[in-house]
Amino acid sequence: QVQLVDSGGGLVQPGGSLRLSCIASTNIFNIYAMGWYRQAPGKQRELVAAITHGDHANYADSVKDRFTISRDNAKNTVYLQMNSLKPEDTAVYYCHIPGPGGNDSWGQGTRVTVSS
Repeated sequence: QVQLVDSGGGLVQPGGSLRLSCIASTNIFNIYAMGWYRQAPGKQRELVAAITHGDHANYADSVKDRFTISRDNAKNTVYLQMNSLKPEDTAVYYCHIPGPGGNDSWGQGTRVTVSS
């Protein structure tokens, strides 16, 4: 498994922005896909965004046109730029790398709270 360290969460007002970062303990150049999930209180964890080695990105419908995922292979880091944040974006956000046989890697999570 790869060690992942998530950061960048915090308290922000509706309409504000945050940038999450996920630093991997290994070179991510050859990792095909990385992503961000989130889990709100009382809800299941859901995929927010994912990005492939070729920088092809996918987004949940609820965050399209507001969130942008990117990766910097030289820094072994994946980012999630979140703009126009809404109260319903409040959740703990987790970085994720799928692994063989379900042996996935997860970050420890970073909490995002959107509230006035």
